Amino acid sequence: MAKAPVLTPQAEDFPRWYQDLINKAELADNGPVRGTMVIRPYGYGLWERMQQEMDARIKDAGAQNAYFPLFIPQSYLTREAEHVEGFAPELAVVTHGGGKELEEPVVVRPTSETIINASFSKWVQSYRDLPLLINQWANVVRWEMRPRVFLRTSEFLWQEGHTAHATYEDARDYAARIHRDVYADFMINVLGIDVVLGRKTARERFAGAINTLTLEGMMGDGKALQLGTSHELGTNFAKAFNTQYLSRDGKQELVWQTSWGVSTRMVGGLIMSHGDDSGLRVPPRLAAVQVVVMAIKGDEAVAKVREVGDRLKAAGLRVQVDDRVDTPFGRRAVDWELKGVPVRVEIGPRDLEAGTAMLARRIPGGKESVAVDALAELLPGVLEEDQALLLRQSRERRESRTSDVTTPAEAAEAASAGGWARIPWADLGPEGEARLAEQAVSVRCLVAEDGSVPDADDAPGTVAIVARSY
Repeated sequence: MAKAPVLTPQAEDFPRWYQDLINKAELADNGPVRGTMVIRPYGYGLWERMQQEMDARIKDAGAQNAYFPLFIPQSYLTREAEHVEGFAPELAVVTHGGGKELEEPVVVRPTSETIINASFSKWVQSYRDLPLLINQWANVVRWEMRPRVFLRTSEFLWQEGHTAHATYEDARDYAARIHRDVYADFMINVLGIDVVLGRKTARERFAGAINTLTLEGMMGDGKALQLGTSHELGTNFAKAFNTQYLSRDGKQELVWQTSWGVSTRMVGGLIMSHGDDSGLRVPPRLAAVQVVVMAIKGDEAVAKVREVGDRLKAAGLRVQVDDRVDTPFGRRAVDWELKGVPVRVEIGPRDLEAGTAMLARRIPGGKESVAVDALAELLPGVLEEDQALLLRQSRERRESRTSDVTTPAEAAEAASAGGWARIPWADLGPEGEARLAEQAVSVRCLVAEDGSVPDADDAPGTVAIVARSY
C-alpha cells in the first residue's frame, strides 16, 4: 500500500496544499478570533528577515522609522471622503472603553494616512521641513470576510511609509524610487520572485490616491498576487488636514504626498511562488537558517556537527545545528525539507570515518558526498546558485503562462485557464475591465510595451496584465 503524501499535491488541490504546508512547516495557526493568525517562530523568522532587508533599503532611501497610535478618531477618516468610502466595509470601530461609551468612536488602524497627516500638519511649517520621509512597522486591522492565513487576515503586520514633498515631481519621483529601488530590488534579488512592475488602473487605485504603482507576482497556480504598492496621494490628504508649508517665495502651499507598504502577505507569496510537493523552498538570501548541520546518530557525530556548525557560522553563514539524535533522522530530515532550509549537511558514523558529509540541496534537489573541510568554501557558491535558480524558475513560469491576446474574451479565457494575459489597454479600456470583473478577473497592472511603467493610463502602447488573483 502506497504511503500517503505529507502534503496534498499541488496539482490535486492547490489551496489545500497551501494550508497543509503552513500547518506542517509550523509557519502559523489560525487565531481564536476569525480572520486572525498566530505566527509561529519559524514563520516569524521569515518575516523578521524580510523586515531586516526591507528596513535597510527604506533607510537607504532616506526615510526614518517612527510610530503612530493604533486608535484613530473616527472623525479623522471622514475628512477624506474617497478614502473613508474605500475602507468603510473593512473598519473595526471601538465604541466602548473603560466600561463607558466613548464620546467619539475610534477606528482600529486600517492604514495611517489620516492620523499621520494630523501630525504632519503640525510638523511641516516651511520648505526647510521638506521632504519629510517617515516609515512605521506596525499591525493593522481590516475586517476580512474571506480570510486566508498570510494572504487575507483581519489583522496583519506591515510597514507603511508616508512622505510629504514640496512639489508634485518630488513626490512622484520618490514613490517611483520606493517602487523600484526598495520593493522591486528586494522582491527580485532576495525573495527570488520575478515581479512585474506597473501602475494600477483608476478602478484598482488606492482610495484617495492619484496614482498607484504595484508589484505583481505569479504564484504556482498561475494566479496573481499583489506583493506591494506605492501611491502618489497628490494633495488630497493635505487639503483635508491643511498640511501646508511656507515656500521660498513666501507663499502658503499644500504639500504633495506619498504612501507605500508591504505586509506579511509576502510570506504567503513566498510559499506559493517557490513551494513544491515536498514543502517550502526558502531563497538562501532570505533564509533565517541557510544551512542545517544534522547528526545522523552517535555521540561522535553530535560533537562533529557542533564543530562544523561553528566553523560555518564563522564563515558568515546562518546555521542551525540539529543534534537531536533521540529523534529519528528520517523524521527530522522531512521536517527540514518541509521548512525549506536551502542546505542540509548530514553527518553519520561512516562520514566521520571518511572525513565527509552528505550535502542535500533543497532547491534543485539531490545529494552528494563532499569533504567536510571543503564546506566553508563550497557552500556560499552553492547558495548563490540556488538563489539564481529560484528567480529563473519564477521568470520562466510567468513567461510560459502569459498569453498575448486582443479581446476581453480571450483575456478572460487565459486567466480562467490558470495564466496571465497581456492585452493592449486600447483594446480593453474601462468598459472591458468592468466586464472582466464580473467574471472575477482583474487588470493587475498597466505596463508599457517594453515592460517599463507607463506615465499615464492612456500612454501610447500601454498593455494591461489580466489575471485571476488572491
